[in-house]
Amino acid sequence: MNRIKAIIIGFLISSSVFSQQKPNVVFIYVDDLGYGDLSCYGATKISTPNIDKLAKQGVRFTNAHSTSATCTPSRYALMSGIYPWRKAGTSILPGDAALIVPTDKTTLASLFQKEGYQTGIVGKWHLGLGDKLEKEWNGELKPGPNEVGFDYSFIFPATADRVPTVFVENNRVIALDANDPIQVDYKKKVGNDPTGKEHPELLKMPSSLNHGHNNTIVNGIGRIGYMSGGNKARWSDEEMPLTFLAKAKEFIETNKKHPFFLYYALTEPHVPRMPSTLFKGKSNLGYRGDAILQMDWAVGEIMKQLENLGIAQNTLIVFSSDNGPVLDDGYQDEAVSKLNGHTPAGVLRGGKYSTFEAGTRVPMIISWPKKSKSGVSEALLSQIDFMASFSKMLNIKNNEITDSEDMLDVMLGKTTKGRTILIEQGISSLAILRDNWKYIEPNNRPAIDLLTNIELGNNPQPQLYDLNKDIGEKENLASQQPKIANELASLLQKIKEQKNKD
Repeated sequence: MNRIKAIIIGFLISSSVFSQQKPNVVFIYVDDLGYGDLSCYGATKISTPNIDKLAKQGVRFTNAHSTSATCTPSRYALMSGIYPWRKAGTSILPGDAALIVPTDKTTLASLFQKEGYQTGIVGKWHLGLGDKLEKEWNGELKPGPNEVGFDYSFIFPATADRVPTVFVENNRVIALDANDPIQVDYKKKVGNDPTGKEHPELLKMPSSLNHGHNNTIVNGIGRIGYMSGGNKARWSDEEMPLTFLAKAKEFIETNKKHPFFLYYALTEPHVPRMPSTLFKGKSNLGYRGDAILQMDWAVGEIMKQLENLGIAQNTLIVFSSDNGPVLDDGYQDEAVSKLNGHTPAGVLRGGKYSTFEAGTRVPMIISWPKKSKSGVSEALLSQIDFMASFSKMLNIKNNEITDSEDMLDVMLGKTTKGRTILIEQGISSLAILRDNWKYIEPNNRPAIDLLTNIELGNNPQPQLYDLNKDIGEKENLASQQPKIANELASLLQKIKEQKNKD
């Protein structure tokens, strides 16, 4: 009997050890952070020591991309493995949008869920909730993150500059008062809450002209859209990121003995930038710089927790941004006047919304101390590739057709042979990268976004750049290299005409 008992105990122990061989995954996704916003990417006017530490222990990529130059499409691609321009309705969503992630397809979260991981999302969602535009905010908000693979979700619905400014935990608004029901409308005013347009004297952060951030005032800040009710449920901007950090740490603590996947989607440095008091004025770059310091601190807190729990060595951390940087994006927060020589896009041209490189070439760091090498990689890599790469890591055969490619060895620093072809999506045009060549399709839309003063990459003539020699995209070679330009134009058209993979 004792021998049988010993065998059973030994089996249980070995099974437990085997299960813990699966790496935990923490995917840290920040918002509107530029290629030049981190000191490990060359920034000299701001220091990000925690992210720099992460870069030293992992692989720092210099040619990694979000799929798109704006948030919703990038997040859709990350979750689905599908280029977002293949599906209508994946542009920047209003705060009351319906869910756009399919519930009957494999997502990045359900991939881990199927393999026995505990899965969680904490932070920004911005992929819609419910199955229709009109929704009952005072009831169960389904389908949402929980229906596409997350066992636990603690989010705000869209972005911090859009109503409703509430936390939603597992499909329900936190701290909702039945006697003060929430109403949301993006077309007409609801309720009696003051708006930034009617009462600018109530704003602690003035809105820029023509950006639309002059509707319902919450916490002294004008938002996009109208909201009434839910006064006890509304968060303040200063405490909201700290709440997300606390919830992320709570998820890790709860699941420390089992493999987990945490998608930690920070709001920094997206507008409205209203950092916690601890960080206000610390960067000398205005609130945008302060928000970046707060973001770096939060990353450091997650790293410390993993170390203290003894699980850092077998935890794969991904750090990246959903698109490139923007300064004036709706609020007068001194992001421009206190730039002080800082270059958010680094050597790149453009920014958020742009088809130029600064729109989608973003910081990306991947660290898995137990497996990955450390160093710098120039491999071409896209966030869309996490679907296929994590499938490979988990030994899952995914038969669904996607645009994702297996880049696991690239992500772990074992090879620098990345993608050969990648499609980039600006707000109004597409570009194709093949090896060192980049082609931007022609269009007649404005060259500069007058609201943000960002070059959008639009031109009625074809554009061709040799990124090996001209990463700043200063010299258009389309007329000098017509053969290459025509080849890439044809290839882009062929990929665009492929059957919708969703």
